[in-house]
Amino acid sequence: MKKVLFVNCCIRREGSRTQKLADHFLEGLRKKEGYEIEELCLMDESLSYFTDGFFEQRERLLADKQFDHPRFRYAHQFAEADKIVIAAPFWDLSFPALLKVYIENLCVEGITFGCNETGCFGTCKADQLIYLTTRGGFYNDNPMEMGSRYIWAMCDFFGIPRYDCVAGDGLDTGVRPVEEILEDAKAEIDRLLAEF
Repeated sequence: MKKVLFVNCCIRREGSRTQKLADHFLEGLRKKEGYEIEELCLMDESLSYFTDGFFEQRERLLADKQFDHPRFRYAHQFAEADKIVIAAPFWDLSFPALLKVYIENLCVEGITFGCNETGCFGTCKADQLIYLTTRGGFYNDNPMEMGSRYIWAMCDFFGIPRYDCVAGDGLDTGVRPVEEILEDAKAEIDRLLAEF
């Protein structure tokens, strides 16, 4: 049984267009055999950014190599997944800050990455990360788009060899009906699921 970690950062929850893509992905995955889905809804977690005592505690734990401390649970969960799916809307040229805070909590030397004399290397088990997103404008090949590019870079940092992004672009432009754009994105999701 392969473990799929689904990280949900669809801030608007059921009102989110990105959530519609995520729901489609999960519905398709549940029809396939051999997968166990573990969902992490970031909006329901008490994630903290690094400041003062919280940061100092982290540094002490890492110095003492106390990797079994509960605050590293996100890093362990991420490192042990066979495949990872992240869903987050395009937000201020990237994604909601909540997802960045989560990623900060993932970056733990000795769990999700290691370092040696040649530099850093990823130690995560996953062989693929899929990023699902929706955007109001057209940002697919736009240098202002920092969300997918950032996740792709982190994917490489964590040692995950395959990265795929499915984006519903141009939802607020009025060029095409929203549902038509979402249907195209869902078709791309179906293609990825067929390769899973």
